[in-house]
Amino acid sequence: MRQAVFDGVGSCVRWTETPGAEPARVYVHGLGAASAVYHAHVAARPELAGRRSLFVDLPGHGISDRPEDFGYTLEEHADALAAALDTAGVSGAELVGHSMGGSVAVVLAHRRPDLVSRLVLTEANLDAFPPPTAGSSGIASWTEEEFLDGGYARVLDRVGPVWAATMRLADPRALHRSAVGLRRGSAPVMREILTGLPVERVYLQGGRSGALDGAHALEEAGVRVVTVPDAGHNIMFDNPAAFAKAVAGTG
Repeated sequence: MRQAVFDGVGSCVRWTETPGAEPARVYVHGLGAASAVYHAHVAARPELAGRRSLFVDLPGHGISDRPEDFGYTLEEHADALAAALDTAGVSGAELVGHSMGGSVAVVLAHRRPDLVSRLVLTEANLDAFPPPTAGSSGIASWTEEEFLDGGYARVLDRVGPVWAATMRLADPRALHRSAVGLRRGSAPVMREILTGLPVERVYLQGGRSGALDGAHALEEAGVRVVTVPDAGHNIMFDNPAAFAKAVAGTG
């Protein structure tokens, strides 16, 4: 386990990593998740093995610190991720981001282009104010006080066992603020940033999730949109073989 300070009071973002060839692949989890849990099993597959791989937990999640005075916006998460990569001596990395982690990866590529050479986004949030059915919308529908006073426990009871397993590791305040920040989106918004980035970009959409809004416009901007069969939002669990091929650039 390694760590890097990401704020002015000594709070640390932490990650685990495996050695290998450069450029590194950096795996970034979604809201209420943890990177190694969602990605380590895929990074070990033959298609992806042999590359340096970092599994970073964003502030407030997993093994990273959870300061009460941190904002947990997409920009702040991106800056914390940049601190981890700078400390790790990583540049020109391939970022593999799931859901909110994909949004953070897009914002990082905009703010620190030196750190990113390729983006693989798994059902990343691209727009502000997603529909009420989105997980972030459900969490953000509570006020912070309501969420801390019973809302967090009620959400844990409602979500499925996979998400609950890692959501229990997230700080409730950080989880709520992250959801609010994700729902607010970045400025400029993530979709606009993504279409203008000068790096290879792949967007993975689970076949069971339905058509991706604005897919044609993304493809016109050079984003490769891949619909993964037999998969929903958690493509790396539902169809790990197809996910690994897409990350490797062979599928």
